Amino acid sequence: MRRLVPALVALLAVGAAAQTTGVLPFSISEVARILAHGPWPPLPRKDPSNRVSGNAAAIAFGATLFGDPRLSVNGAIACATCHRADRALADGLPRAQGLARVDRNTPTVADAHLQRWFGWDGAGDSLWAQSLRPIVDPREMGSDLAHIAATVRGNADLLRGYRDAFGAPPAADDEAVAVDVAKALAAFQETLTTGRTPFDDFRDALARGDQATAARYPLAAQRGLALFIGKGQCNVCHIGPRFSNGEFHDIGIPFFAGPGRVDPGRFDGVRRLEASRYNLLGPFNDDPTRGTATGTRHVASEHRNFGEFKVPSLRNVARTAPYMHNGSLATLRDVVRHYSEIDEDRLHADGERILKPLRLSAAESDDLVAFLESLDEGGP
Repeated sequence: MRRLVPALVALLAVGAAAQTTGVLPFSISEVARILAHGPWPPLPRKDPSNRVSGNAAAIAFGATLFGDPRLSVNGAIACATCHRADRALADGLPRAQGLARVDRNTPTVADAHLQRWFGWDGAGDSLWAQSLRPIVDPREMGSDLAHIAATVRGNADLLRGYRDAFGAPPAADDEAVAVDVAKALAAFQETLTTGRTPFDDFRDALARGDQATAARYPLAAQRGLALFIGKGQCNVCHIGPRFSNGEFHDIGIPFFAGPGRVDPGRFDGVRRLEASRYNLLGPFNDDPTRGTATGTRHVASEHRNFGEFKVPSLRNVARTAPYMHNGSLATLRDVVRHYSEIDEDRLHADGERILKPLRLSAAESDDLVAFLESLDEGGP
């Protein structure tokens, strides 16, 4: 409560003068909900399951690997092929395109290290395990453990980078080398944090009672924020500094992946996680306490998880179109329309029933889009 005091003083000062000060008269509870979305950026933290997390040499090696197509089976596809710097580390396609088109949209890897589960279905429980998966997926980079290890051993620049990162030459065990490659990739991706946004400046101004700075935040974005934490209840799932609870939900998006094929989402993700040799209960977790594996130890696949997909972060969301797990919504306005007109019959009968059609007016939709655009580090 103590951190709310300056903000509450500012609110009392605003009162009926909201239109002249340029700050909406948010209630005490609304301010509390707004403050829950910060502060940003988060403090750096190391991953105990990855012995080279935060290691400068590993970060440099991972950056090289991220852009290196030699890891792929055909020497033409790199991690950076789908996670492009000019696309906010996504690719702008409805569904990712590697050696073949896959069933899901490419999520950004910005802020990925802050996640608890990885991938749309959460089949990875660490960033390094998730980094290995697309390299060996036959539809994406199509490689295998032997090819990864041979590439590192057979190229002087990669061999040098490996030695610098891990303090020794690659072992004879191909699997161990491939996992180390994934851990270097993860060390690099841990540095890919999004910057501050106009929302962050507004949020922090509210926290310290700085009315003048808060008034610089556009009124349309403020009205959209009020909808986001109020009528829309978007913050039920898009909560916290990342604007994501990191969990999985059915939001009424069809999960048909193609003729006669469905994408089971989290239901299958848990099964694949449990079966993976690279999960945090396996032999490659560098955390001797296995404290990082608590979630993995207790996760279980339930029927209600069928067709559930992970809640993405909304930071830089204006840059990562198209949207949803299958890239089926082209613009932010399409996303807002989906929630405004959502068909409840598409939601699982045995799933959560937290979604209702918002029935937004055209003006409300515009305001909500304005707020989402204010979550961009480049400004609205």
